[in-house]
Amino acid sequence: MRHPRVPHPTAAPHPTASDPAAAPRPSVPRPSAPQPSASDPAEPYRLDASGASVRADADALRERAAACPVMLPDGVPGMIVSRWHELRDLLAHPEVAKNARHFAALQAGRVPAQWQLNAFALVNGMTTADGDDHRRLRGLATKAFTPRRVAAMRPWIERLAGELAAGLPDHAGPDGVVDLRAHFAYPLPMGVISQLLGVDPEHRDHLHALTRLLVSTSSSAAEAMAAQRGIHDVLAAVVAARRARPGDDLASALIAARDGDRADGTERLSDEEVTGTLLLMIVAGHETTLNLITNAVRALCGHPRQRDLVLSGGASWDAVVEETLRWDSPVANFPFRYPTADLDVGGTVVPRGTPVLAGYAAAGRDPREYGPDADRFDVTRPPGTRHLSFGHGVHYCLGAPLARLEATVALRTLYGAFPRLEPAVPEAELPPLPGFVGNSVEALPVRLGG
Repeated sequence: MRHPRVPHPTAAPHPTASDPAAAPRPSVPRPSAPQPSASDPAEPYRLDASGASVRADADALRERAAACPVMLPDGVPGMIVSRWHELRDLLAHPEVAKNARHFAALQAGRVPAQWQLNAFALVNGMTTADGDDHRRLRGLATKAFTPRRVAAMRPWIERLAGELAAGLPDHAGPDGVVDLRAHFAYPLPMGVISQLLGVDPEHRDHLHALTRLLVSTSSSAAEAMAAQRGIHDVLAAVVAARRARPGDDLASALIAARDGDRADGTERLSDEEVTGTLLLMIVAGHETTLNLITNAVRALCGHPRQRDLVLSGGASWDAVVEETLRWDSPVANFPFRYPTADLDVGGTVVPRGTPVLAGYAAAGRDPREYGPDADRFDVTRPPGTRHLSFGHGVHYCLGAPLARLEATVALRTLYGAFPRLEPAVPEAELPPLPGFVGNSVEALPVRLGG
């Protein structure tokens, strides 16, 4: 069955940006009303759309109940699952779907036509597909992320990371401060995913600026819809370029699947599925790895003994990446899954058709899974310590091996060049990334040291 058609927004003109560090900031809503009592898990919890209390929200929700009702933008009711075991089970449950035809409020017309989270609910692609549709789309995208292809990219990633690290002093101001997020953590994954997808360099900064508006719950509905339109316009140009000059990239492969003769009887990709898959891959392929690299550096800055342990060879960069994924997941709360029947989650009933958020930030510090020191950043945790930051089940992140490779190479290269890198401002003063979906900071000012 086809996915619901993605509404092509016609709202205000899309924003532009020539510098990712100067990307437009989503509008931040006024502070919400006081939360209901933490002892009453039946009352909807108001998620902070500004992103200022992602960690506090995660901890509060996890301790309220395994599954809690939440209030989404525009008063749309939803739920969140925030405990590790219950979230793992939900992610692989056979009666939990991803396609918005199961979103009861949407199908009943109770969700605004322009809604901040429409891109998550309605885009046509792997993350909103079930069953045969999901296998068909994932099978095509898998070709871009085979272990052999990822391994072959290592020299290219190492070269790009080295060039970016070498150029960091040029971006420092008179006070020696450089924004590591803008000038290192961002261009590395954006360059890598663009290379894989076939996105030319002139589109990259614009796509990043639009992505920020699209995924931020701090954006107004008009801003989010305009950003969606802008991304569709850019991707249309990418598809046109790849159709004229096919290459060894995912965009060219998707176009071939769209235009080719399907003699095997399988269904061809629709135009919406081509652009939807590219949209999902460009967003997930750079935004989450950008947050991962940023969060890892923040963690090491805040835990100098852990940093020194790694620099002395007492722990690996792989361990830093895995502990960061657990302790400070790059995605806080990911939309959406929909039970296809009433579901018991840790003693709480999640009604059929409810939009459910995956509370990755909360689950990563669940003491029921990680013990009483779950809140501690510790790169010496036993190998194989599990986390859910890449998901679980059939929708497990296809790009997980690539993200791990990029982050490991980035950290090894960065600290190889600047082993005494230090934060330029206290952690508490770092501006949070707007919204309750992503989990990071907007800027990471550092001094590179000697």
